[in-house]
Amino acid sequence: MTENPQGLSHEKRDSVLLAVFLFSLIFITIWLFTRQFWWFPSQASAHAADMDKTFIITFTITGILFVLLQAILGYLIFRYRDKGDHPPAYKVNRRLEFRFALVAGVIILGVDIGLALKGEGSWFKLFSSPPADAMIVEVTAEQFAWNFRYAGKDGLFGRTDPKLITNANQIGLDKKDPAAKDDVLLINQMHLPVDRPVRVRLLAKDVIHSFFLPHQRIKQDAVPGMMIEISFTPTKTGQFEIACNQLCGLGHYRMRAFLTVEPQESFDRWLSEQSP
Repeated sequence: MTENPQGLSHEKRDSVLLAVFLFSLIFITIWLFTRQFWWFPSQASAHAADMDKTFIITFTITGILFVLLQAILGYLIFRYRDKGDHPPAYKVNRRLEFRFALVAGVIILGVDIGLALKGEGSWFKLFSSPPADAMIVEVTAEQFAWNFRYAGKDGLFGRTDPKLITNANQIGLDKKDPAAKDDVLLINQMHLPVDRPVRVRLLAKDVIHSFFLPHQRIKQDAVPGMMIEISFTPTKTGQFEIACNQLCGLGHYRMRAFLTVEPQESFDRWLSEQSP
């Protein structure tokens, strides 16, 4: 075995460096977590706090397990490293290993089931029945833009037909339908009243897109041939980014829109100013 100038073998040196690396990794991870770098944006919907709570619980449990396992691994690497004078002093205990694996498996399975139930419960609230006064907005995704449709004064959406889609009629609106005459169509601009539930109907014309509102904690795929509905309540006024969170083609980076949340009076005035 080749010795280095300090009298340590390469194996001994590498084991010490690996142990130091693992403990450094633990320290850096805890520091980044407490400092909350690259954290969530501010909450802007009624369900955002519940979603963040679910994430924090998941992150805390997995973080504790990560720290414990890395600390144990670092200790064992350092404790039983090659000291050069005698073989490592450890004994194989198959029964102890089996018990440890069994207990660890039961704990991990229980944690996974609990986190899954908590997460699914929070997410299913977005698909629950919204109040009767919830506003409906239809969102049609395409390469590479968002089409937003609002019902006019009659409160009805006009009929659409894929055969009617043209460059001037992006969603295939049947203009012969009386209910379609006052529909409001916008590209990459969405407006909502604050503190009012909204039902978003998601559609896609070509490929799978993903409707992503980071501040509102909304992220749902829009799938061709399907209409997927989610509901939420915006609670903070301002302008927020809408992104496509699904790689949908070469122009994916351009698929960006904006949500403006404003008081009900301002929203009503804005909607009345839009041309059908």
